[in-house]
Amino acid sequence: MVTVEELFAIDALLSGEEREIRDTVAAFAAQRLRPHIADWFEAGTFPAREIAPELGKLGLLGMHLEGYGCAGMSATAYGLACQELEAVDSGVRSMVSVQGSLAMTAIHKFGSEEQKQRWLPEMAAGSALGCFGLTEPDFGSNPGGMRTRAKRDGDDWVLNGSKMWITNGSVADVAVVWAYAEDGDAKPVVRGFLVPAGTPGFTAREMHRKLSLRASITAELDFDDVRLPADAVLPESGGLSSPLACLSEARFGIIFGALGAARDCLSSTIDYARSREVFDKPLAAYQLTQGKLADMALELGKGQLLAVHLGRLKDRGEISAEQISAGKLNSTREAIAIARECRTILGANGITLDYPVLRHANNLESVLTYEGTAEVHQLVLGKALTDANAFR
Repeated sequence: MVTVEELFAIDALLSGEEREIRDTVAAFAAQRLRPHIADWFEAGTFPAREIAPELGKLGLLGMHLEGYGCAGMSATAYGLACQELEAVDSGVRSMVSVQGSLAMTAIHKFGSEEQKQRWLPEMAAGSALGCFGLTEPDFGSNPGGMRTRAKRDGDDWVLNGSKMWITNGSVADVAVVWAYAEDGDAKPVVRGFLVPAGTPGFTAREMHRKLSLRASITAELDFDDVRLPADAVLPESGGLSSPLACLSEARFGIIFGALGAARDCLSSTIDYARSREVFDKPLAAYQLTQGKLADMALELGKGQLLAVHLGRLKDRGEISAEQISAGKLNSTREAIAIARECRTILGANGITLDYPVLRHANNLESVLTYEGTAEVHQLVLGKALTDANAFR
């Protein structure tokens, strides 16, 4: 019996350090997270404050960034870590992605030296949490339509607006908030603002009644005449390209992460099919079952090969936004298909939290949508292939 990784000789493509990082994260996830994840999912909660310092100790928060207490690991190593975290649950990987690829990356890429020194070491250690406020109630796929505004008032800025579907939002120590900055007669431009928790006029309300990403903290942020000093602005930010650059980092992690969820579904389903007897023989011994397993293994293996290839491109600084879109679209689309197919093999047992497949499938409904919906990434690829913009 072989695993998908063995079937496609994935380890032969990885360095010894990359395999060691992957295995270290897998061991931590198995010992610290997996025993509790079904209960967290059922309760609709996640102990972010408790888990973050442990993730920080492993060097997983902002692990692809250089300096300021960050591990400075390769993009491929970061992807492999995401894969092992999402093999437990998409909510866990989302928390790490938002902390490192969104909030920390925004500060690292666009912040002042003072902002970097103030926030990044604590965020890398997990003693401070961040969130990333871009999506609004009426503007998801079209972030350029955001209504949140920051108006100059003397040396200060006054922020008004709201953000929705913000991971870590109600537990974050600092929110990276994107808004149209209005400064006198100049044309408004999208800029990032650092808004510490507890700032007057800033409220974060946790969102409940979710059927997906339940083991994750999701919040709505409101800004009512929030007065911020001049140094709250990320000075190097300017234009919608700034938050989109951060999203590109997060999408890269999803390329690997979604495949971790798919792998967990497939491995648990194979174990089930080998032990479950139907009409006096194992379910795994039926041709229909083996056909399903073979097809899923093929798609998972192809996805892993693509993920590693894209990781190598990113490590060389050669990856394009279109290639990241291709990877994100493929991984999420195939992962959710695998999760759903695995559920059919498990039958009624597949709908319980005793097995991970429907939990993963529910989570992947969100992963398919966030950081750019599947349809958005189809249009990104369509534009690249035809040079015709079909977004409008």
